[in-house]
Amino acid sequence: MAQQAQAAKGDFISNLGKIYGLYTGGFFAFVVVLAILEQLGVPNRWIGYGFVFLTLAVYAIIGVLSRTAEVGEYYVAGRRVPAFYNGMATGADWMSGASFVGMAGTLFLLGYDGLSFVLGWTGGYVLVAILIAPFLRKFGAFTVPDFFSERYGGNFARFLAVIVLVCCSFTYVTAQIYATGIIASRFLDIDFTVAVYVGLIGILLCSMLGGMKAVTWTQVAQYIVLIVAYLLPVVILSTQKYGIPVPQLTYGQAIREIGALEQGMLSNGLATAQTLKPHIKPFTTYDPLNYFALILCLMVGTASLPHILMRYFTTPSVREARKSVAWSLFFIFLLYFTAPAYAAFSKLEVYSTVIGRDLDSVRPWLFTYGHLGLVKICGADAVSIDAIKAACSQVAGHPGVIRLQDFSINTDVIVLSTPEIAGMPYVIAGLVAAGGLAAALSTADGLLLAIANALSHDIYYKMLDRNAPTTRRLIVARILLVVVAVGAAYTASTKPADILSMVAWAFSLAAAGIFPALVLGIWWKRANTAGAIVGMILGFGFCVYYLVGTRYYAVHFYETWAWLSTASPAAVAKFAELKTAWMNAAEPAKQAAWVALDKHAMTIANWWGVRNISAALFGLPLGFLAIWIVSLLTPAPSKEVQDMVDATRRPRGDTIIRDKDAVLPAH
Repeated sequence: MAQQAQAAKGDFISNLGKIYGLYTGGFFAFVVVLAILEQLGVPNRWIGYGFVFLTLAVYAIIGVLSRTAEVGEYYVAGRRVPAFYNGMATGADWMSGASFVGMAGTLFLLGYDGLSFVLGWTGGYVLVAILIAPFLRKFGAFTVPDFFSERYGGNFARFLAVIVLVCCSFTYVTAQIYATGIIASRFLDIDFTVAVYVGLIGILLCSMLGGMKAVTWTQVAQYIVLIVAYLLPVVILSTQKYGIPVPQLTYGQAIREIGALEQGMLSNGLATAQTLKPHIKPFTTYDPLNYFALILCLMVGTASLPHILMRYFTTPSVREARKSVAWSLFFIFLLYFTAPAYAAFSKLEVYSTVIGRDLDSVRPWLFTYGHLGLVKICGADAVSIDAIKAACSQVAGHPGVIRLQDFSINTDVIVLSTPEIAGMPYVIAGLVAAGGLAAALSTADGLLLAIANALSHDIYYKMLDRNAPTTRRLIVARILLVVVAVGAAYTASTKPADILSMVAWAFSLAAAGIFPALVLGIWWKRANTAGAIVGMILGFGFCVYYLVGTRYYAVHFYETWAWLSTASPAAVAKFAELKTAWMNAAEPAKQAAWVALDKHAMTIANWWGVRNISAALFGLPLGFLAIWIVSLLTPAPSKEVQDMVDATRRPRGDTIIRDKDAVLPAH
């Protein structure tokens, strides 16, 4: 029976090209059928139902078919995933809902400064390829905390790694479930809270029964959907406007048109110098320090996120792990190389079809997103022409047309709304929604698995019950997966205001808490247990202190560290004025006065002007320095550990550690 099961697995792996080729062809046929149904008059709502429910059903079916009762299959997909498909799965794991729906929106809003996200997130994979992925694969761990325990001896380093992993991943996965709620509520026309739990069911069916095995093959399917959905609208726009179906080649022409329209808006009074951020002008949002600090933190954070690193545990060999990183970069490049063009074409459509338009002739798509509170005109939700006129009538000297300063759109709906802004068939908008849903689900699967595996494998099995049988280990893993998922869904259903900024914090937390000990553990034999523990505590703790202090206790933080602030004299004087106003305010107005004071304090509390999104700029060097100093002041690791580090860096030979219950191939 074991030989038959092994042969079946081999047959599946050898036929991956045929299987996913048929899946891709079926998906294109499905899109064509829905396009025909739209032309025949089928309501848009049913088109949306088709995209959401059928794609969720396909992912769930893959998850159910990939169910497993083997530890090695559940945690690392049996280490049998070929490099090409692991690269595709990694691309889907990385392309979160934030990347899919938020990247182009960020570039739409920030222009040049938004490239810091593209450069940081893409550059992180260079660090993964050079410094980390092949060596973790050679080590043979199931989880990132596994490496910390074996390399630094004992469970305390493992426990610290789990704490960092959970802190980084929980808010991240909450944001993905939040994104599924937004997309499902928009295209299914259901309550947001209900939509969150609909998405949760899809996530659990993809990951609960088959673990990493199910998540891997589901993510490959999800990548195909999300990349087609992302490329198609901008390819259509490029073809319509310039006759070339390669938006990266026509991006320059779109930028030139945007520049001309910006100048025209300024000269015609449709924009002001304060509201218009030229698309190609650098450092309009971030100064050079914060621009490059953000790139560094995102690069190092990307190379430290456990749900990404664990993908390289699934390849058959060290060589395949290296190739897998290269394929990951390629598949991520396809989307990130398109994102600037997507933002440019979307901005061109908004400038051409919205700005300067008479209030009586606004396009219907504005009302669709206005009802969701995502588009505002003259400060009011764009729910109807009457609501727009009423709001704009309150603006002194309003000319009766939409100006740039009147128009506000949530950046997270730029990608979702672009097909509708451009007047494309609804089926294209539904396809984009399916892509965004695939991106959010794929990342949520990876993050939930990273958290649940760390809790079940590293805490329960490695620290609490070393004699737990395989069946019980997998039951515990699945229970914890459900518990974490429900907790994240509940958090997302409350619509937390800070969730997006907290997701950005995840990169700094991972960079400060994991990267120094991980990299030095691979590349410096002298790094020891005491150094790693002190480095992780100081780096991670300092990063948390800076993030929380500058965001939630800004007034106190500023007053404590005012000598490190680079606030201008005018900003300092304004702080003193606002504090006096708060202290003297009567009780009914005291809360509003405090909000104004706190909001201003957040802009000046940062040390040397470094924004809290780049907090790793302080925690990262502190972590490295602490590990280096403490390791030199305390005894060196044993010869056995140092030999293990040498073996980790040799491509050939068996993996360093093995789980007693995992039946995995030797390479």
